[in-house]
Amino acid sequence: MPPEREVLTWETFGVAARELAEQVVASGFRPDVVVAVARGGLLPGGAVAYALGTKGVGTLNVEFYTDIGQTLADPRVLPPLMDTSDLPGAHVLVVDDVADSGRTLALVMEMLSHHGAEARSAVLYTKPRTIIQPDFSWKDTDLWITFPWSADPPVEGAQPRPAD
Repeated sequence: MPPEREVLTWETFGVAARELAEQVVASGFRPDVVVAVARGGLLPGGAVAYALGTKGVGTLNVEFYTDIGQTLADPRVLPPLMDTSDLPGAHVLVVDDVADSGRTLALVMEMLSHHGAEARSAVLYTKPRTIIQPDFSWKDTDLWITFPWSADPPVEGAQPRPAD
């Protein structure tokens, strides 16, 4: 029998993103920019930015999970790097899909703080073992999560280009 999972549908995703934005507004935090943690935070970041009316959106590419339950030793930032020159003093909302171990979110929050941003974090899901509690979270779960954008395997034959 397959393990029980938390399944997020496209319809529920829209509700979740809007409710996250409502939490941010209710807190009084007004982000100048939304930073989506790629890849899992790309769609939530865009949806939350639209719901907040925030036009400034950046991405930070971080690799940590390599497969279900498998990670690298430490999260690492991948190119292309986000331009951080306008971050000192900026109000930044970091958006990701899940705070699982919390190590990716902690890395991103530390980087933004180092660049002088006042940052808050928002995730769709928070796991009980996370080392950092997000400022905003739609739902708590201890289950593996199936997101609508990653429910199916990559298209057959799709592969990243080899490095030159």
